[in-house]
Amino acid sequence: MQKNIKLVFLWLLISASFKSFAQTDTTIYHEQYRPQVHFSPQAHWMNDPNGMVYYNGIYHLFFQYFPGGTTWGPMHWGHAESRDMIHWKQLPTALYPDSLGYIFSGSAVVDSNNTSGFGKNGKIPLVAIFTNHDPKGERAGRNDFQNESLAYSLDNGATWTKYSGNPVLKNPGIRDFRDPKVIWYAPEHKWIMTLATQDHITFYSSSNLKTWIKESEFGKQLGAHGGVWECPDLISLKLNGKTYWVLIMNVNPGGPNGGSATQYFVGHFNGNIFTPVDKEVKWVDYGPDEYAGVTWCNTGTRKIFLGWMSNWEYAGDVPTVKWRNAMTIPRELKLKNVNGKVLLSSEPVNELSSIYGKPHIFTNINLNKSVLLSDKVDDKAGPYLLKIKINQLKNFQVKLSNSKNEVLLIGYDSQKKQYYIDRTHSGKITFNKNFPGKFVAPRLVNFSSSDITILVDNSSVELFADNGLTVMSCVFFPNEFYRNLALSSIEGTIINSLKFVKLKSIWPR
Repeated sequence: MQKNIKLVFLWLLISASFKSFAQTDTTIYHEQYRPQVHFSPQAHWMNDPNGMVYYNGIYHLFFQYFPGGTTWGPMHWGHAESRDMIHWKQLPTALYPDSLGYIFSGSAVVDSNNTSGFGKNGKIPLVAIFTNHDPKGERAGRNDFQNESLAYSLDNGATWTKYSGNPVLKNPGIRDFRDPKVIWYAPEHKWIMTLATQDHITFYSSSNLKTWIKESEFGKQLGAHGGVWECPDLISLKLNGKTYWVLIMNVNPGGPNGGSATQYFVGHFNGNIFTPVDKEVKWVDYGPDEYAGVTWCNTGTRKIFLGWMSNWEYAGDVPTVKWRNAMTIPRELKLKNVNGKVLLSSEPVNELSSIYGKPHIFTNINLNKSVLLSDKVDDKAGPYLLKIKINQLKNFQVKLSNSKNEVLLIGYDSQKKQYYIDRTHSGKITFNKNFPGKFVAPRLVNFSSSDITILVDNSSVELFADNGLTVMSCVFFPNEFYRNLALSSIEGTIINSLKFVKLKSIWPR
């Protein structure tokens, strides 16, 4: 449906008609604040995604998990699987704490050549590489209480056997020595481990996943150092036929809007040393609620990123009851040349279209000084996407609100050249002093046109601007669903096209 709407000041109001929380289905996956298009655990605490691997048509998602409550506790590896990264099935817990400690973050690989020797009877092993965190050693004040260990699976990730020779990489006396991300480096036929070591990276190599040799260090004098470095990743991407390496590193605290966030470096890697192309601090996501983001292994040239949609400043305080925290939408990573700089972009994976409802399209919306209410959207319940195209980007604002005068503001400030999300008056905000606020992100391009995708779920919003060069993730907790969606501008911005797309819930009722 095409509609041409031209007025002196336009308010486009899509009355979203969500059910009140009192009427919400209370069955599993439909509780208050439960995301409907993002992965969250059936119950209990979740943080970092880890061990993500694609094998035999299945995307495996492992995650930091405490099955004993809704606050952080002894870490396990939870497990879920999907064929499209959108619809998820949670499986039994994969890895449990043992005599070496809790099961902290790590990665998983497909050992196709059976370099580890774990394969039997022609079965290819999946090998998990993780950090054992010894709480007794930590309490005793030792610096070697984190070590790297292995487990393997011969049944496509359903069950796991821990290696009897654990740990395979012993701590030399570094207090933060964790989160191994392992990849196969084909040019030299060896495995490369990217390991977070305090506030920098240490690279190790191995021919068999069991014996590791230190290669080099990176980052002591580069990047953001507001806190400890965690959950690294090393991937290769091509731009105009040239291969670059991207080193992803999560930092906590020290993010651009406070607390935890994900930074990255673009450079070159020769199997031994990572060399960045510049020294600028860059962020995968500028919002307050994306952390520990890493990519799936074994996806070929396609690199797919997933983050934990929360922040360590308040993750344990958010007002959910049966579960705590969710993941971001899976995002495809690409490189783009912007004014001579190589930057990383991320946008929702194309598989998201599998849950698209009927689109409603509006064109030539002139945001000026009058008001227009619209009831042109037929199916307004549930999460949705807004896809906005603007030829001349100026100041504009998207406002989500409800009958309690709770509002979430998303927009662009043309004077400051910043995108923003403001949850200062979004609903429940007093559970932690660091939660309310207005969060900003720079516009990284200088051309006049812009495309903006806004993905709204029951308790989160993700903004992707300028082909995914500026990304923001933010959670919120209103006392009732936002029923109203409005667009406005003080500069007469013209929205050339706006697409409203309802998203179907990924959970069964």
